[in-house]
Amino acid sequence: MIPREILRKVRRIEITTRGLVDQVFSGEYHSVFKGRGINFAEVREYDYGDDIRTIDWNVTARTGTPHVKIFEEERELTVMLLVDVSASGDFGTRERMKGDLAVEVCSLLAFSAIKNNDKVGLIIFSDRVEKFVPPRKGRRHVLRVLREMLYHEPAGRTTDLGAALEYLSRIIRRRAVVFVVSDFVSKPFEKALGVAGRRHDIVALRVRDRRESELPSIGLVELEDAETGERLVVDTSNRDFRAAFASRGEEARAGQDRTFRRSKVDVVDLSPGRPYLRPLMRFFEERGRRI
Repeated sequence: MIPREILRKVRRIEITTRGLVDQVFSGEYHSVFKGRGINFAEVREYDYGDDIRTIDWNVTARTGTPHVKIFEEERELTVMLLVDVSASGDFGTRERMKGDLAVEVCSLLAFSAIKNNDKVGLIIFSDRVEKFVPPRKGRRHVLRVLREMLYHEPAGRTTDLGAALEYLSRIIRRRAVVFVVSDFVSKPFEKALGVAGRRHDIVALRVRDRRESELPSIGLVELEDAETGERLVVDTSNRDFRAAFASRGEEARAGQDRTFRRSKVDVVDLSPGRPYLRPLMRFFEERGRRI
């Protein structure tokens, strides 16, 4: 039995995100992802004005008459949500945690997908794959996806994105649009990302709170690594320490960016303390111009 509190959260998130989809977001999703897949439909005789690059030379040679291949857009896509539920998702310094933001963003993407008659699937992971929900269509299915994200109790505390990507490559054979929602503080994953990226269209949604790389000057503070449990008392009034802390965070971010560039993966930065719709729409607009 799913607790009533979880059902109320699902309903609240549905109302919020479906409103955003209906009002502003669905068109952005549609323009970037719909029709990206192309399927062969038929062969017909060449007409004046046809693109010569579509000529089917085998049929032309067999019949003695120029023929061209006709393609049609693939009207149904599969959208996979890979959601990191490691312990670092419980961090947040403003009105919500990183994990809460991940659920809302996934809800927005899922409702956008079903509005366009696409399938939605889910992989929940930490240092292991914890849950797989096969891709399907429809509102009831999306509500199930939301319930799984909200109700799931993680078994692992650390992150192994590589294992999740390898699982994706094994289980989803047909090309999919894959949104990976994580802070990407993980065991090495570049090889698995490259392999998965050759088949799937991967978008990294990097969820980071600014306090993970920027400390206020408030004196002695005990910091705890959410994933390892390691604790350390630091003096945040020390300017050199704050600078070193910020530099370390920037180096980690830059390293992730290099990995994404090498794998040709787009990245969108999201923060629990800031509205998420604007960076998502900016990404879709920029990507739409590249198509």
